[in-house]
Amino acid sequence: MTPERSEKLLKVLSKRQANLTVVLENVQDPHNASAVMRTCDAVGIQEVYILTTKIPRHKKWGYRSSSSALKWLTIHEFDNLEACVAALRKKFSKILTTHLSSDAVSLHDINFTESIALVFGNEHAGVTEEFRALADGNFIIPQMGIIQSLNISVACAVSIYEAMRQKMNAGHYDKASLPQAQMDSLLTQWGFETEEPEVYKVFKEKRK
Repeated sequence: MTPERSEKLLKVLSKRQANLTVVLENVQDPHNASAVMRTCDAVGIQEVYILTTKIPRHKKWGYRSSSSALKWLTIHEFDNLEACVAALRKKFSKILTTHLSSDAVSLHDINFTESIALVFGNEHAGVTEEFRALADGNFIIPQMGIIQSLNISVACAVSIYEAMRQKMNAGHYDKASLPQAQMDSLLTQWGFETEEPEVYKVFKEKRK
């Protein structure tokens, strides 16, 4: 691996956000899921949760849509709602679902400096009632048009770019937030020799 490539991987990993994730519940089209993964990589989300309780588990993703983002992300797949929520509760303080309801808050009123998991549902039915019952609340994306809905990948992109904006303003991208053990594991998966490059020693020093 060239020094330039090593530096690129370390720079990307240092921007990964440990306290933000996306959950896709019963998203039917694998290309929609893959497009979401691509956007997650772009804003520094490392872990994506896939829940399939009403559809078969995806055998493959739309690789063209993901533009190889799958290689760089950690995908957690579940076919049990309670197990998925339990896993989320271990890492994130708040779970919010996209759902148009009287108590839904605006995307722009969410405090993304907190630890948050955003849940996006099926293209036609949205997030299930069962998942909403276990979440901490609902949110909506403000819209001015007649058709009050967005494609799942677009809705996710709008939402997590708002999260990125807030987190950048709060300085969350200025210092690596993933645990060191997770970072080392990811670097190994990405083909990075952690014991070799001097740049890695410098990177670890900056974390202290």
